[in-house]
Amino acid sequence: MIGYVTLGTNDLARAGAFYDALLAELKATRMMEFDGFIAWGNSPTSPMLSVIRPYDKNPATFGNGTMIALLADSRATVDRVYKKAMELGAKDEGPAGPRSDTYYAGYFRDMDGNKLNVFYSGN
Repeated sequence: MIGYVTLGTNDLARAGAFYDALLAELKATRMMEFDGFIAWGNSPTSPMLSVIRPYDKNPATFGNGTMIALLADSRATVDRVYKKAMELGAKDEGPAGPRSDTYYAGYFRDMDGNKLNVFYSGN
């Protein structure tokens, strides 16, 4: 149902470098790139994450209560992606760890303030 989600950025080059490194941990690569827009995914037919400079030329802002959840294939992948986000300068919003018996996640914000989490649901 979801084709892609878009996060606003005020610095496309910085956001591109951040997400190139972060999403490589989930084996995602750049799938689309246009003036002011970059999208990453695992295939052209899978949901993608993108960043964009706002079309109206106003500063990009993040939504209160908005969060993008990135699916990981294991707890180890959650740990690795969360650690990479911190190395890349993301702001900690909750370290990687168990949230229930079957839900393991880490929360962070990118340099534009967009909130993301990386999670694994399973044992």
